[in-house]
Amino acid sequence: MLICEVVGSVWATKKENSLNGLKLMVVKKVSENIQNDNSIFVAVDVIGAGNGDRVLVVNGSTAKKVGLKNDVLIDAAIVAIIDNVELNKMD
Repeated sequence: MLICEVVGSVWATKKENSLNGLKLMVVKKVSENIQNDNSIFVAVDVIGAGNGDRVLVVNGSTAKKVGLKNDVLIDAAIVAIIDNVELNKMD
């Protein structure tokens, strides 16, 4: 899973039929160790996240197992909105 921030949304009037009705969000990977990590990608939102939310994203074959139809063409899905992240100090 990846920790990401929702930074926008995607509107596509013409798309593959399996994507109809799905909310597409632009997310940016959040990295605690790297200041300028610019990993930006699109993820299907199955939980109702909004702009600025920190979210958990699954990708690859795991994303297809989030309760959508089997033939959906996705490789990333938002599966949780993060309330808090607590990190232990690492040596």
